[in-house]
Amino acid sequence: MAIRDTVAKVKLRHWQRSVEPKAHRFPDDLLTPKRLLVCLPSGLRELTLVKQFLPAITYLFKPADITLLTAPGVRVSDIYPRKGFQILSPSTDQLTWSGLPRKSYLKLLREYKFDAVLDLNLQATVFTTAVLLNFPEAIRIGCGNIPGRPFYNLEIKTKYLRDERNIYRSLLETLGVIMNRRLDALRPAGIG
Repeated sequence: MAIRDTVAKVKLRHWQRSVEPKAHRFPDDLLTPKRLLVCLPSGLRELTLVKQFLPAITYLFKPADITLLTAPGVRVSDIYPRKGFQILSPSTDQLTWSGLPRKSYLKLLREYKFDAVLDLNLQATVFTTAVLLNFPEAIRIGCGNIPGRPFYNLEIKTKYLRDERNIYRSLLETLGVIMNRRLDALRPAGIG
Protein backbone atom coordinates (compact mmCIF):
# COMPACT_ATOMS: atom_id res chain seq x y z
CA MET A 1 0.00 0.00 0.00
CA ALA A 2 2.86 2.40 0.76
CA ILE A 3 4.29 2.04 -2.75
CA ARG A 4 0.91 2.86 -4.29
CA ASP A 5 0.53 5.96 -2.13
CA THR A 6 4.06 7.11 -2.93
CA VAL A 7 3.59 6.67 -6.68
CA ALA A 8 0.25 8.51 -6.55
CA LYS A 9 1.73 11.40 -4.54
CA VAL A 10 4.69 11.75 -6.92
CA LYS A 11 2.35 11.84 -9.91
CA LEU A 12 0.11 14.40 -8.19
CA ARG A 13 3.10 16.63 -7.39
CA HIS A 14 4.09 16.48 -11.06
CA TRP A 15 0.56 17.44 -12.15
CA GLN A 16 0.44 20.20 -9.54
CA ARG A 17 3.62 21.81 -10.89
CA SER A 18 2.28 21.76 -14.44
CA VAL A 19 -1.05 23.41 -13.58
CA GLU A 20 -1.32 27.10 -14.36
CA PRO A 21 -4.42 28.37 -12.58
CA LYS A 22 -6.67 30.83 -14.32
CA ALA A 23 -7.60 34.11 -12.64
CA HIS A 24 -11.27 34.40 -11.72
CA ARG A 25 -13.54 37.32 -10.91
CA PHE A 26 -15.42 36.70 -7.70
CA PRO A 27 -18.37 36.65 -7.26
CA ASP A 28 -19.17 37.09 -10.98
CA ASP A 29 -17.68 33.77 -12.10
CA LEU A 30 -19.48 31.94 -9.29
CA LEU A 31 -22.82 33.20 -10.55
CA THR A 32 -22.42 32.01 -14.13
CA PRO A 33 -21.27 28.37 -14.20
CA LYS A 34 -23.02 26.23 -16.79
CA ARG A 35 -21.77 22.87 -15.52
CA LEU A 36 -20.92 22.04 -11.91
CA LEU A 37 -19.08 18.91 -10.79
CA VAL A 38 -19.68 17.98 -7.14
CA CYS A 39 -17.04 15.59 -5.76
CA LEU A 40 -18.81 13.49 -3.15
CA PRO A 41 -17.11 12.09 -0.03
CA SER A 42 -16.64 8.34 0.31
CA GLY A 43 -17.98 7.81 3.83
CA LEU A 44 -21.61 6.75 4.30
CA ARG A 45 -22.18 9.30 7.08
CA GLU A 46 -20.83 12.17 4.98
CA LEU A 47 -22.79 11.01 1.92
CA THR A 48 -25.99 11.07 3.96
CA LEU A 49 -25.23 14.58 5.22
CA VAL A 50 -24.33 15.87 1.76
CA LYS A 51 -27.62 14.51 0.40
CA GLN A 52 -29.45 16.85 2.78
CA PHE A 53 -27.60 19.81 1.27
CA LEU A 54 -28.32 19.00 -2.40
CA PRO A 55 -31.26 21.46 -2.52
CA ALA A 56 -28.94 24.19 -1.21
CA ILE A 57 -26.28 23.35 -3.81
CA THR A 58 -28.94 23.37 -6.54
CA TYR A 59 -30.22 26.73 -5.30
CA LEU A 60 -26.76 28.29 -5.15
CA PHE A 61 -25.68 27.22 -8.61
CA LYS A 62 -28.95 27.35 -10.56
CA PRO A 63 -29.36 27.08 -13.52
CA ALA A 64 -26.13 25.04 -13.87
CA ASP A 65 -26.24 21.37 -14.82
CA ILE A 66 -25.03 19.47 -11.75
CA THR A 67 -23.07 16.23 -11.96
CA LEU A 68 -22.23 14.21 -8.85
CA LEU A 69 -18.91 12.33 -8.86
CA THR A 70 -18.60 9.49 -6.40
CA ALA A 71 -15.39 8.14 -4.96
CA PRO A 72 -14.12 5.00 -6.71
CA GLY A 73 -16.03 1.91 -5.69
CA VAL A 74 -18.82 3.87 -3.97
CA ARG A 75 -22.35 3.39 -5.31
CA VAL A 76 -24.89 6.03 -4.40
CA SER A 77 -27.75 5.24 -6.76
CA ASP A 78 -29.88 3.92 -3.89
CA ILE A 79 -29.05 6.92 -1.66
CA TYR A 80 -29.12 9.85 -4.08
CA PRO A 81 -32.00 10.92 -6.29
CA ARG A 82 -31.29 10.76 -9.99
CA LYS A 83 -33.85 13.47 -10.68
CA GLY A 84 -32.00 16.61 -11.66
CA PHE A 85 -28.51 15.12 -11.26
CA GLN A 86 -26.22 13.02 -13.34
CA ILE A 87 -24.16 10.60 -11.24
CA LEU A 88 -20.71 9.44 -12.34
CA SER A 89 -19.23 6.44 -10.53
CA PRO A 90 -15.74 5.47 -11.70
CA SER A 91 -15.15 1.74 -11.95
CA THR A 92 -11.90 0.00 -11.06
CA ASP A 93 -10.90 -0.30 -14.72
CA GLN A 94 -10.98 3.51 -14.94
CA LEU A 95 -8.26 3.77 -12.27
CA THR A 96 -4.55 3.10 -12.30
CA TRP A 97 -3.12 0.61 -9.82
CA SER A 98 -2.16 3.56 -7.58
CA GLY A 99 -5.78 4.77 -7.34
CA LEU A 100 -5.46 7.72 -9.71
CA PRO A 101 -7.95 8.15 -12.55
CA ARG A 102 -6.70 6.92 -15.91
CA LYS A 103 -6.03 9.48 -18.64
CA SER A 104 -9.04 8.16 -20.55
CA TYR A 105 -11.32 8.82 -17.55
CA LEU A 106 -9.92 12.32 -17.06
CA LYS A 107 -10.50 12.95 -20.77
CA LEU A 108 -14.10 11.78 -20.34
CA LEU A 109 -14.56 14.20 -17.42
CA ARG A 110 -13.01 17.08 -19.39
CA GLU A 111 -15.50 16.45 -22.22
CA TYR A 112 -18.23 17.61 -19.83
CA LYS A 113 -16.53 21.04 -19.76
CA PHE A 114 -17.16 21.69 -16.07
CA ASP A 115 -16.56 25.33 -15.25
CA ALA A 116 -16.95 24.84 -11.49
CA VAL A 117 -15.93 21.98 -9.20
CA LEU A 118 -17.19 21.74 -5.62
CA ASP A 119 -15.15 19.32 -3.50
CA LEU A 120 -17.13 18.08 -0.50
CA ASN A 121 -14.42 15.71 0.75
CA LEU A 122 -13.24 16.56 4.23
CA GLN A 123 -10.20 14.29 3.85
CA ALA A 124 -7.78 14.57 0.95
CA THR A 125 -7.94 11.68 -1.53
CA VAL A 126 -5.60 11.06 -4.45
CA PHE A 127 -8.55 10.49 -6.77
CA THR A 128 -10.27 13.80 -6.02
CA THR A 129 -6.97 15.68 -6.01
CA ALA A 130 -6.23 14.35 -9.50
CA VAL A 131 -9.68 15.39 -10.71
CA LEU A 132 -9.27 18.91 -9.28
CA LEU A 133 -5.82 19.34 -10.82
CA ASN A 134 -7.20 18.40 -14.23
CA PHE A 135 -9.62 21.33 -14.28
CA PRO A 136 -7.25 24.35 -14.12
CA GLU A 137 -9.75 26.57 -15.96
CA ALA A 138 -12.61 25.81 -13.56
CA ILE A 139 -13.43 27.46 -10.27
CA ARG A 140 -12.37 24.85 -7.72
CA ILE A 141 -14.11 25.27 -4.36
CA GLY A 142 -13.36 23.36 -1.19
CA CYS A 143 -13.09 23.38 2.55
CA GLY A 144 -9.96 25.19 3.71
CA ASN A 145 -9.66 23.50 7.10
CA ILE A 146 -7.14 20.97 5.84
CA PRO A 147 -3.59 22.22 5.19
CA GLY A 148 -1.70 21.23 2.09
CA ARG A 149 -4.46 21.58 -0.50
CA PRO A 150 -3.19 24.35 -2.78
CA PHE A 151 -5.37 23.39 -5.72
CA TYR A 152 -8.53 25.35 -4.86
CA ASN A 153 -9.28 28.77 -6.31
CA LEU A 154 -11.65 29.36 -3.42
CA GLU A 155 -10.95 27.79 -0.03
CA ILE A 156 -13.58 28.34 2.62
CA LYS A 157 -12.41 27.85 6.16
CA THR A 158 -14.99 27.13 8.82
CA LYS A 159 -14.78 27.34 12.58
CA TYR A 160 -15.93 23.73 12.83
CA LEU A 161 -13.31 21.00 12.93
CA ARG A 162 -15.21 17.74 13.37
CA ASP A 163 -18.92 18.48 13.01
CA GLU A 164 -19.50 17.53 9.38
CA ARG A 165 -23.03 18.91 9.20
CA ASN A 166 -21.90 22.34 10.38
CA ILE A 167 -18.83 22.24 8.12
CA TYR A 168 -21.04 21.68 5.07
CA ARG A 169 -23.59 24.24 6.25
CA SER A 170 -20.88 26.84 6.89
CA LEU A 171 -19.27 26.17 3.51
CA LEU A 172 -22.57 26.65 1.66
CA GLU A 173 -23.67 29.64 3.74
CA THR A 174 -20.35 31.36 3.02
CA LEU A 175 -20.82 30.66 -0.68
CA GLY A 176 -24.31 32.13 -0.36
CA VAL A 177 -22.90 35.33 1.14
CA ILE A 178 -20.26 35.60 -1.59
CA MET A 179 -22.89 34.97 -4.26
CA ASN A 180 -25.45 37.29 -2.61
CA ARG A 181 -28.07 34.55 -2.30
CA ARG A 182 -30.60 34.39 0.55
CA LEU A 183 -29.23 32.38 3.47
CA ASP A 184 -32.55 30.98 4.69
CA ALA A 185 -32.92 29.10 1.42
CA LEU A 186 -29.71 27.24 2.24
CA ARG A 187 -31.15 25.40 5.23
CA PRO A 188 -31.76 21.76 4.36
CA ALA A 189 -35.19 20.46 5.31
CA GLY A 190 -35.43 19.40 8.92
CA ILE A 191 -32.13 20.97 9.98
CA GLY A 192 -32.23 24.04 12.16
